[in-house]
Amino acid sequence: MGAPVVKRYFTKETVLHQIFNSLLVAIGTVIAISTVFAQMEGLFSKTIFQDDFNRKEKIEGKENPGNGWGTNSKTRAKGEKQVFLRDNAMYIKRAAVADHGVSVTQDVSFQDASITARFKLPKQGDLGVNIADMTEASVHAGHICMARIKPASLEIVDLKTGRMRKEMHEKSKAKKLTKAEKKQIATKSIIVPMKLKVDVWHELQIVINGDVMSVKIDGRQIGRMASPGIEHKTKRRIRLAVNTEAWVDDVMVAVPE
Repeated sequence: MGAPVVKRYFTKETVLHQIFNSLLVAIGTVIAISTVFAQMEGLFSKTIFQDDFNRKEKIEGKENPGNGWGTNSKTRAKGEKQVFLRDNAMYIKRAAVADHGVSVTQDVSFQDASITARFKLPKQGDLGVNIADMTEASVHAGHICMARIKPASLEIVDLKTGRMRKEMHEKSKAKKLTKAEKKQIATKSIIVPMKLKVDVWHELQIVINGDVMSVKIDGRQIGRMASPGIEHKTKRRIRLAVNTEAWVDDVMVAVPE
């Protein structure tokens, strides 16, 4: 004789109660995460750099964005102008003769920071916010970490312990990376799909706090990643890295008091 069958009956009220409890847990989780991000953002109250680009170029036709910004046009684009001040904003477009993406640099030192800006991308546009330390000998060209935005994706990458670690970069150029090394490098970045409206202005916030980089666009959390290289003690340079074209305005860097 088989074991007795135990039948369980759920009333409508019981089911509704369980659904209600599940919703409360989910809402509580969202509120907790939002509170953590709000508290984290509140840490960055000291502005150490700001630029609204409300100025004109001193010499028409000559690249000079001003306010301490530098570019790589002379070395990478045969001196052709790639950075323009237009309509109280900065327009960046890679020249056809360039052998490298455009790099618009600002030397500013911090460990943790909130980096905010307004940006606009065309359909094929892109904008990278690359964090560097030119004194760091273990990496190629000072690369520490980066957030790169395209209309269809966000990439967050730890460059210091990933693909820009000097040994890995050299082996990659020589096409000598092993499968294990490629797999390891792949763990140092994330790509988050998204749909970004093109040719309109968006609000960007990048927060670096310890080993975590998080990115918000128009107030919405898009992605976050934790990785050891992001925790690099002193970041000394911000690069606006553009492989195609992008508009940028109202850049601000804030750190904890």
